[in-house]
Amino acid sequence: MGYTIDIDTGGTFTDGFFVSGDRVEPVKVPTSPHDLTICFLECIKAGAEKFGMAVEALLYETDIIRFSNTIGTNAIIQRDGSRLGLLLTEGHEKEAPYGEGDGKRPLVDPEMILTIQEEMSSNGEIVRAPDKKAVMAGAQKLIDRGARCLLVALANSDANPEHERFVRKAIKEEYPRDFLGSVPVFLSSDISTRKGEGERINAAVLNAYIHGKLVNMLYKAGEDLRRRMYRKNLLIVHNNHAVARVAKTRAINTYNSGPAAGLMGARVTGSAYGTDQIISADMGGTSFDLGYVQQGQVSYTLKPDVEGFKVNVPMVEIRAVGAGGGSIASVQEGVLRVGPQSAGALPGPVCFDLGGMEPTVTDADLLLGTFDPDYFLGGTMKLNREKAYGQMADKIAKPLDIPVEAAAAAVKETIDQAMGRELLAIRKKLKGEGEPLLVVYGGAGPAHCCASAEVAGIKKIVITPFSAVFSAYASSGMDVGHIYYARANMPFHEKSDLSSLGETLAKLKNEAARDIRGEGFAFEDMKLSLELMVEGNEGGDEIKFGADFDSFLSPEGLRTAVSEARQLLGSNGNGFDGDLKLNTVSLLAQAETPHFEVQEILRAQTDVSSAKKSIRSVFLDRKKGFEDIPVYDRVLLTHGHSISGPALVESEQTTILVATGWRMTVDKFNNALLEEVSAS
Repeated sequence: MGYTIDIDTGGTFTDGFFVSGDRVEPVKVPTSPHDLTICFLECIKAGAEKFGMAVEALLYETDIIRFSNTIGTNAIIQRDGSRLGLLLTEGHEKEAPYGEGDGKRPLVDPEMILTIQEEMSSNGEIVRAPDKKAVMAGAQKLIDRGARCLLVALANSDANPEHERFVRKAIKEEYPRDFLGSVPVFLSSDISTRKGEGERINAAVLNAYIHGKLVNMLYKAGEDLRRRMYRKNLLIVHNNHAVARVAKTRAINTYNSGPAAGLMGARVTGSAYGTDQIISADMGGTSFDLGYVQQGQVSYTLKPDVEGFKVNVPMVEIRAVGAGGGSIASVQEGVLRVGPQSAGALPGPVCFDLGGMEPTVTDADLLLGTFDPDYFLGGTMKLNREKAYGQMADKIAKPLDIPVEAAAAAVKETIDQAMGRELLAIRKKLKGEGEPLLVVYGGAGPAHCCASAEVAGIKKIVITPFSAVFSAYASSGMDVGHIYYARANMPFHEKSDLSSLGETLAKLKNEAARDIRGEGFAFEDMKLSLELMVEGNEGGDEIKFGADFDSFLSPEGLRTAVSEARQLLGSNGNGFDGDLKLNTVSLLAQAETPHFEVQEILRAQTDVSSAKKSIRSVFLDRKKGFEDIPVYDRVLLTHGHSISGPALVESEQTTILVATGWRMTVDKFNNALLEEVSAS
């Protein structure tokens, strides 16, 4: 049997999930922020070492590699994307994403925004066609000013993209692909046909801005793999729960792909416990990412915020907060603050000994005794406790006039309280009754989850054996897929005439079949899922829900869909009784790839004491100081073992702090189930 490899790059560490048959090997390596292809290959190298193989031998036998990355996110944050030229309709300059007020450089320099005279009505009728000479004059000016790509984003092109396509054709006739002066020309109507001009332009600008960066790095990663004997396509994780070849990937679909994969994994993990309310919490080195699942559907947003820019490309909804193991602690005007700035991978926390001089949450965990300086990442990274102590003393303890251990405890309490408040806000959003299940992951999450859950009143937590590489683990369940959107913009009621949608859906299905074939699958392998996006009235809430592709257009299928829309838009158990409008239909086409399946494990044959590896002095409480508590080896804990807090459970990738008043039990899925018992 071959191997499967899933890799996820985070701000501090890059995670790998390697599978061959029943054998699983998770690995973590430091992220290389300047070039993510380096840590990508280092991760594969670490996986090969786990299997005792050369990299080439592993890759030759590998069936699939899925890769979620932060290349696009980093380019937006650091403002080092492509210099792009933007062509807008005259009079619509205010819609350009200048990004004023955030203190960062704009995505598009003002001098790189030009307009052309043209007019398309809001219902897609041509009023005034663009002039070819004027188009070329504008394009030439932008190229002369250094544009590396051009974006055409004309008013009402969501209703009719004909003018945008005319402009692209004119530019490409003058600059065919074989000319050195040829630049990519993007159309906003290719990125979104949903309503909202400003959001459509933002989405298209972001896509064009990060496109070049992704092309350079992902094709380099693919070439590096081929040189090392990998014979298949590198698949890129998308933020819509699917993967695709680099050549079939739109840049904007990679944004937040790792956290989106994690939330999907949380849904799968939580569903095994029979709950329909799940909160996911991912505490890595840089951020604390939150999502939720309600009645089987993951949190999503139809108008997401991408690093401060509203877009109208639907995405999984993830709330990211600047709270992680690398969050920097400081004292400002006598008050302790933790985050949102992070030490990241470089220089990293002080204890990493890579040049970091600002105390972080990881330094606090080390000084409190939660982390073993000789067993961080299974001992592959030694932590410098002396340096961490010195900086915590100088930067936190002295300004606050408290002992160093109390300062470290205050750092932990501050970050735990902050994360707890975020969890509480998510919990309040969940409708329905019953206790939510918290699925915790990320390398730093298990050491902080009990304390932050207490703030939110959450009493049950699940942590899988792969929690430290959870997004990589979660992507191992993803299939090849593509999603397509089509504007509908029509009344939606039991007697609506949706006959024109039949042709639209057939066109989308043909596009899907083409792309699935392009991924190397037969038409018969393709599975289709249809979703409808409906709003109650102009400017009101908009919801999406699944519909049967084959029967949606029939009278009975339409009645069912309208009824569901009214229920979803209603409140307090009452259905919505106003007018409805069908804004958009989306079609997801997927083809199955090899998956990792969680297997049940046998009950323990030995007492839990057999998994006890040591006793450690840990600072749990500022009143009691250090206490001696047991430390268990996570690998030796199995189905039926139960531990009462306080205790530590260590693996090569993470450390679980079972707090006082909590009990941890290993279940048949080999998951650690933490339950608050003091209040029960």
